[in-house]
Amino acid sequence: MANRKIQGEVQKIFDKYTKNFVRRLKRDDAIRMLQTEFSLAESDAEVMFEIFDKDKNNELSLWEFQQFYTCMGLEAKETLNLFHKLEKDESGMVDIEKCFDSMKGMKTAAGQDLEEKDIEMLLKASAGPDKTIDLPKFVSLVTRVKFFKG
Repeated sequence: MANRKIQGEVQKIFDKYTKNFVRRLKRDDAIRMLQTEFSLAESDAEVMFEIFDKDKNNELSLWEFQQFYTCMGLEAKETLNLFHKLEKDESGMVDIEKCFDSMKGMKTAAGQDLEEKDIEMLLKASAGPDKTIDLPKFVSLVTRVKFFKG
């Protein structure tokens, strides 16, 4: 069963942006929170919102924010910067060959270096037929690495 307990830090950040004890943030408020609290550019905050607004109701619930915080949290900007560094010609896509090289230094959930066979498996699961990965898939890939047990 999923852990439904809200972390104190998550609650504290989220509460700064809520009004009248409503447990959801409208799109603009959620994007402002992501920009302010995580130093994201507006376009990157919008992408994060789209990825983590799981029920696509144009609001970010406390639970959805906790998912963002658990999966990306303080590493969100670093992850986005890596994507933009690897991105070819500002196309919104990253070639899996570039991804492969950048993933060699990543650690598994157990703190071990990813093995090449694991990197290959994760990339194959993320890439499209043109062997590229867009930003939402890249975020998903990084999240899977974060929780990968090997």
